[in-house]
Amino acid sequence: MTQPRHARDTERGRYYSDPAGGPDLVSVTNVIDTAVNKSHALIPWGVKLTVEHVLDHLGAVAERVAEDRLALTRELKAIHRDAKDRAANLGDRVHAAAEAHVLGAPAVHDPEVRPYADQLRKWLTGWNVDLNTHVVATEITCFHRRLGYAGTADLLVWLPTGLDGQLELWLIDYKSSATRPAKSVYPENTLQLAALRYCETVLLPDDTDAPMPRIEKAGVLNLRARSHALVPMPADRTAHRAFRGALETTKWLHSAASSHPALLPPAVDARPIRKAA
Repeated sequence: MTQPRHARDTERGRYYSDPAGGPDLVSVTNVIDTAVNKSHALIPWGVKLTVEHVLDHLGAVAERVAEDRLALTRELKAIHRDAKDRAANLGDRVHAAAEAHVLGAPAVHDPEVRPYADQLRKWLTGWNVDLNTHVVATEITCFHRRLGYAGTADLLVWLPTGLDGQLELWLIDYKSSATRPAKSVYPENTLQLAALRYCETVLLPDDTDAPMPRIEKAGVLNLRARSHALVPMPADRTAHRAFRGALETTKWLHSAASSHPALLPPAVDARPIRKAA
């Protein structure tokens, strides 16, 4: 996973260091990964990948059951983790290519990423986005010191979505996938966008603060190899309150002790225990 500015991975997940010298701030994605249950989707997905692998290699798997069962088990257990890591790596590379394009910087030659980058260019062209005048920021760090969290916004851009084509400032988060439909989103995407939308400050390139711009709309820009879709999300104050609940849960879990001393029975007394009168 790529590291945004001032972000670092810890045993509790990603945190941001504050260049102003304050306490570390938990990342928005860390909060969602810690406090939002995704097992309802991830477990069936992991089972499906493993079953498909076994069925596609049934003969080889059957031969190894008796002679190499432990190693086979380890390999099968790793199938969904490897797939998740590959998807995350692709997402990081797509984000890097998107940032490079928006900034007009050279991009790394990456044949696997190019179709996704092409879809971003098609989306920008379709909305008549002028990179020099309509883009406010890309990959900008957002802080909410009072609540104790931080995150990185993929894109702040003006789009003509208001009345009579009036420009509105959008907060957009890129999502890439090799399998999901372009119009599909998850509920927690709304929490992520709301958390960023209502941050108090953003960090400028020299690490000084600036007020968070007033965001009028928020959405997920799904980039696929052959399609794309901008899906508006209701990242409003209600969603932000829900995120704050997840934030408090995360803080509690991250500070809670991982073990407690066992309660031992009282010392045995040679004298008989007498009941109270």
